[in-house]
Order: sequence, then C-alpha cells, then structure tokens
Amino acid sequence: MYRILLLSLLTLLAVLQYRMWFGEANIIELSTLRFAIEEQSTKNDKLLLRNHQLEAEVKDLRRGLVAIEERARSELGMVKPNETFYQLIDRTE
Repeated sequence: MYRILLLSLLTLLAVLQYRMWFGEANIIELSTLRFAIEEQSTKNDKLLLRNHQLEAEVKDLRRGLVAIEERARSELGMVKPNETFYQLIDRTE
C-alpha cells in the first residue's frame, strides 16, 4: 500500500518537475523573457529621453527666432550681413 502511494507521489513529482523545466512557459523561457523585457525597457527609456529632447527643441523653434538663429550658426555656419567669421584651427593634433 505504501509503495503504491510512494510510487504515485514520485511519479507526480517527476511529472511536475518535467513541466516546470521543459513544459510550456518553463523556467528557462521565463528567464529569457525577463531579460528581453529589461532590454526593451532600457531602449524605451532612451527613446523617451530622446522624445523629450526633441519636444523641447520643437517648442524652442516655435517660440522664437533665437533658437533658429543659433541652429543656423552652429550647424550651417551662417553669419549675419556685415559680420566677420573667424575659424580657429587647432594645429596640435
């Protein structure tokens, strides 16, 4: 009687262990999914920061000409009329 009960419990334990390690939604798959979620969360945080920066830049550009002028000077190298442009070259490189 006890042997049958012991054998039944061991069989049940083996089946449950098999499902836990190799069945659907097993431990290995769950750890892989947790890692993927952490990786995606990191990417989402970076993109959210980028979106906030772009939103602030758009607000600056809509507000006035100062931001537009600053961007034109720094990125396009534009100068105002009657202004002299000096470019300094570092020769220590």
